[in-house]
Amino acid sequence: MAGHSQFKNIMHRKGRQDAQKSKLFSKLAREITVAAKMGQPDPSMNARLRAAIISARQENMSKDSIERAVKKASGGDAENYDEIRYEGYGPGGVAVIVEALTDNRNRAASDIRSFFTKSGGNLGETGSVAFMFDRTGVIEYDASVGSDDAMLDAAIEAGADDVSSSESGHEVYASQETFRDVAKALEAKFGEPRKAALTWKPQNTVPVDDETGEKLLKLIDQAFAVRAEGRCRFRFCGLCHRHRSIPPGE
Repeated sequence: MAGHSQFKNIMHRKGRQDAQKSKLFSKLAREITVAAKMGQPDPSMNARLRAAIISARQENMSKDSIERAVKKASGGDAENYDEIRYEGYGPGGVAVIVEALTDNRNRAASDIRSFFTKSGGNLGETGSVAFMFDRTGVIEYDASVGSDDAMLDAAIEAGADDVSSSESGHEVYASQETFRDVAKALEAKFGEPRKAALTWKPQNTVPVDDETGEKLLKLIDQAFAVRAEGRCRFRFCGLCHRHRSIPPGE
């Protein structure tokens, strides 16, 4: 009986893991389809699609599944999702930009308004905080792919605007216009990046105390809970406090 119970526990755990992976693959496929539908189906000409495919590969999504998601964009059965940007101030007066991918605009607006209110922030009008951010491309690599100097030299040669290297890895920034070319040049030298996407980079970061920092994390956790249910996809940009940096694109 003990062996039987252990087998059942293993099967139940495997079932949960399979369900989680299936849900993750569905989200990745959705992002690929939306990216292909909003731009060109060629990842070499569509930076967002390229980033979505990179994310899918990192989660071991099969080549066939990725190709099906791209082809779905040109079919009549493709789901209709809207990408909406929300702006406001979180606790402590921290400027926040939230990008949402949703099939229900009213539900997304209600959810985001609730996140801000419950965390002590305020949802603002479009443009209320965007002027404090730069729309830029970011290409990320693990620290192991090369030294700080090697990455800096390669980034300068590729035409990047800025480079930030640390123990956690390298972040290379490029303008929207040069992002695709810079990403391709770096990939030719260092291989596929762990992330390549357009994001909102804050012009300044704001130091806050522990209490405010916890409220900011609560705001994000609420959004992640909704995203885990598959109701909407949220991307927070430019949140930072002195104890933990929350990178754009999370």
